[in-house]
Amino acid sequence: MEPLEIAQKIKERFPEEVKDIREFRGQVSVTVKRERIVEICRWLHDEPELDFDMLKDLCGVDYLGKKPIRFEVVYTLYSMNHHHMIRLKAEVPEEDPEIDSVIEVWRGADWHERECYDMFGIKFRGHPDLRRILLPEDWEGHPLRKDYPEKGPEKEWKGFQDVLDTARRLQEYVWKG
Repeated sequence: MEPLEIAQKIKERFPEEVKDIREFRGQVSVTVKRERIVEICRWLHDEPELDFDMLKDLCGVDYLGKKPIRFEVVYTLYSMNHHHMIRLKAEVPEEDPEIDSVIEVWRGADWHERECYDMFGIKFRGHPDLRRILLPEDWEGHPLRKDYPEKGPEKEWKGFQDVLDTARRLQEYVWKG
């Protein structure tokens, strides 16, 4: 099935939730309201004609200065059975940077959602273990936000010395072995 046909099926099934459909260079993106993202994803997964059994990617986007919506969560879905793809986008406002987790649809969303939380500060309601995945738990800020300082936090991270000590111990162990 062609991506525009899939987009039309989404619009027919969820007419109030589809905000926009765009095609660019053969790729189609469907922007939906965040409130029913799990229901939309569940339908895309379970509908035999669509069968989106693979979440290829989930990422965040920061449109600093764009009002009223600053962030998007982007889901790239693929059907292994039908060999078709679609991109879903859900807008997330800066004042309430939360969206429901889709782990109940695709278990593989676990680490993708954690990375999006870590890098953008977007929270995924219902995630079973939402914590940082790339940065230490005590890290301040979210580095992929466009207003994050280029040089990182103003003060040195307090765990930096622990990292140096661990690296030094590892190097000693490797050289002894």
